[in-house]
Amino acid sequence: MSTVLPPPTPSRSPWQMLYGAVHSLRWRWYARRSKRLPRPVVSVGNLHWGGTGKTPLVASIAGHVRDRGLRTAILSRGYRSRGRGVRLVSTGEGPLLGPKVAGDEPVLLAGLLPGVSVVVGPDRFEAGRHALERLEPPPEVFILDDGFSHLGLFRDIDLLAFPSDDPFAGGRLLPGGRLREPLSAARRADAVVLTGETEMSGGEIAEALRGFGFEGPGFSAPTRVEAPRLAAGGAPPDGSRVLLVAAIARPRRFLEAARRFELEITETLTFPDHHDYPSSSLTSIEEAFEDSGADIVLTTTKDEVKLLGRLDIPLASLPVRAEPEDSFWSWLDRRLDQQIAAIG
Repeated sequence: MSTVLPPPTPSRSPWQMLYGAVHSLRWRWYARRSKRLPRPVVSVGNLHWGGTGKTPLVASIAGHVRDRGLRTAILSRGYRSRGRGVRLVSTGEGPLLGPKVAGDEPVLLAGLLPGVSVVVGPDRFEAGRHALERLEPPPEVFILDDGFSHLGLFRDIDLLAFPSDDPFAGGRLLPGGRLREPLSAARRADAVVLTGETEMSGGEIAEALRGFGFEGPGFSAPTRVEAPRLAAGGAPPDGSRVLLVAAIARPRRFLEAARRFELEITETLTFPDHHDYPSSSLTSIEEAFEDSGADIVLTTTKDEVKLLGRLDIPLASLPVRAEPEDSFWSWLDRRLDQQIAAIG
């Protein structure tokens, strides 16, 4: 079980104060210039550099809004994708583009969420306009993936995710810390969500952030790791020998999760976050698979979309699901209904 530690004292170093001031000025500049879509926008983001459980939370929220009967579209940057401009990744019937063109997370979300459209582009306002013009019928609600720092698009509901195992990231900005914005930026959020394998009340993280100006509610969204799933269908037999492969911000979480199942781990290969697996990396995986005597390569769902069809090796993944508490859904539905009524 995780425990929220007391928040760190804000750094008084000149560099940290300067960096924080630049972020504050940037927000004030965009506050008067952000563009607004004619549909409610729910943003899900974080202050950390990677590894906050944001993607499962986005999938959970998008699925919930879809299941309410509202046409839903996810707007994503398509981080480290090679495509240009706005790209339609899914109309709700699975991925239309591969991860190199669209990005790994958009392709993953497109596969996880039938009935939900996915659009990527560096300018999320233009991506939203593209969705309204090209999709028929047009979306009624947008989910802005990794949107907290994307200030060019106005958001009607701003959610900020904090990982339970490292909620404050040391309280310091780059280069000495792991935050992309100071903790005081949390005051812009409508609600904070504590993610990860935690049984804690999300109210604890909200209370811890009061001293940084945050005034909204806090909720918990425990992350649940499901049993391994073979890409070809079914589950690996108990006792299978597996080679673990991961290219995520915090591979330790994946490695710990894999050890809970009746599998024999032969070796572990890790790559940088969002690694696109060039041919040299595929060769490394194949050689490690052969040398270790593994039966299966076990990876994350985000890596699976980049490895499918590129290895002549049995492939499996560990699905991860976010399960926000009931009070979060009540709060979100109420806020979303208010926004839909206000926009008309």
